[in-house]
Amino acid sequence: MARGRARPVRRATALAVREIVDVRHGRFERMLSGLTAVGAVVTTVEIFFEHDKASFGRRWMWAPIVVGPIGAAAGVAGWASHRMAKTVLPVASAVIVANGLQGTLLHAQGIGNKPGGWKEFRYNMEMGPPLLAPLLVTLVGGMGLLAAVLRREP
Repeated sequence: MARGRARPVRRATALAVREIVDVRHGRFERMLSGLTAVGAVVTTVEIFFEHDKASFGRRWMWAPIVVGPIGAAAGVAGWASHRMAKTVLPVASAVIVANGLQGTLLHAQGIGNKPGGWKEFRYNMEMGPPLLAPLLVTLVGGMGLLAAVLRREP
């Protein structure tokens, strides 16, 4: 009975060791492409609900909703194909990074437009648009850019 349980544990341990070796040798492209796809989906869903609460008051609020699925598709393509990971994924990821930086600027502008503006920083940070949230989108794009630089796992 103990032997039957030991096999899955050994397989999982061997898989973990192989992944650690791949990461240490810069062979992480496929996994990071997949993580980019998952991250793009999760952040897009979260952004949709947050921007929906604000009734999509500005047209730019739709930009991350459009860019997110493109990043997810590019991440899946990068996971499936080495060629896509070197061509499509970095372009889509760069667009995501640019959108995240733009979002940070727009959120900063939104905080400044609240009553009291930057003088009431703490209150407007809590009640206004989340200043640092768009940087999470930038992080997802950064993962895609990093995946494009790394080597593919065997």
